[in-house]
Amino acid sequence: MCSYKSYLRLALGALLAVLQGLSQASAYVDVLDLPARVSALAVNSPLSDMARAGDRLVAVGQRGHILYSDDAGQHWQQAAVPVSADLNAVSFPSATQGWAVGGDGVVLHSNDAGATWSKQLDGREIGALLVKHYQALARAEPGNEQWPLRVAEGQRLEAQGADKPLLDVWFANDRLGYVVGVFNLILRTEDGGQSWTPFQDRTDNPQGFHLNAIAATGDALYIVGEQGLLLKWDDAQQRFAALQTPYQGSFFGVVGKFGEVLVYGLRGNVLRSTDAGLSWTSLDTGLHVSITAGLVDAHGDYRLFTQGGQMLASQGTGAQQRWVQQAQPVPVTGVTRAVNDALVVVGSRGARTLSVE
Repeated sequence: MCSYKSYLRLALGALLAVLQGLSQASAYVDVLDLPARVSALAVNSPLSDMARAGDRLVAVGQRGHILYSDDAGQHWQQAAVPVSADLNAVSFPSATQGWAVGGDGVVLHSNDAGATWSKQLDGREIGALLVKHYQALARAEPGNEQWPLRVAEGQRLEAQGADKPLLDVWFANDRLGYVVGVFNLILRTEDGGQSWTPFQDRTDNPQGFHLNAIAATGDALYIVGEQGLLLKWDDAQQRFAALQTPYQGSFFGVVGKFGEVLVYGLRGNVLRSTDAGLSWTSLDTGLHVSITAGLVDAHGDYRLFTQGGQMLASQGTGAQQRWVQQAQPVPVTGVTRAVNDALVVVGSRGARTLSVE
């Protein structure tokens, strides 16, 4: 049987735990309001994506880390970032103007080649943005049944708070761009991010699958997502129209050039089209691990990378992929070509320059 002193100790312990919890709660700062911490270890921390800003490389990753290099990835500096949310993707349509997106619906903008960043949007605002936009359409078209449903969707997002991860960003120039994310979340800007227009009603995605990536190849703009979702921008319809593919697993990226496009994803799956997405052929990669990054290198050859660190290469066209042995394979989530044509990759172990054939 417990003694009086035991009860007293238990009661005192419970009180101290409550007081400690209250103290921690009072010190809590939302990651959307907490600047990224400067750390000498940031270059070795998990990074998600990378882009070229002129001759500069800019990489983004966890806890709001953004790094930039002016010597082809040999040395990195940490940028000033106003949030510590995890960042998933970055896009630079010009040498100075760039955008990054990530957790909690955050959209960041830089006008100095990635050295400093400001917040343009976050998940606390997105729900209200949807409600306002679709309420206006409902008033303009009272007989259209989809608008009240879109308003209700926005209200749900508003009630859920900031938790609306954005997964990718793409800008055509310093004004026109898109951000995409979970559950068919897609916004478009035509003024460099000063304002955003919801585009949920402009995608053929009735089941609301996640939009994993958006990219342009040649003169076409594609979005890939869950369960074989593949969309292409249709100028005539002014919407992202669905394309049929022979694979129903998730896609993680798009890469290509004029006359050819590859989409890649789970379990080593790569599909190839040479007719603007009308038909697709599955390629035999010989891999069963997810392909997570890709690009066309300085020689016009494809390079695809997996979460296990393998690299696939194909010369000229993407029709035949071959496995290239890596001395020290590391997981890759993003890749770009430096000004000296070297390939620089980022992943769970930070950034590194890659030796390739």
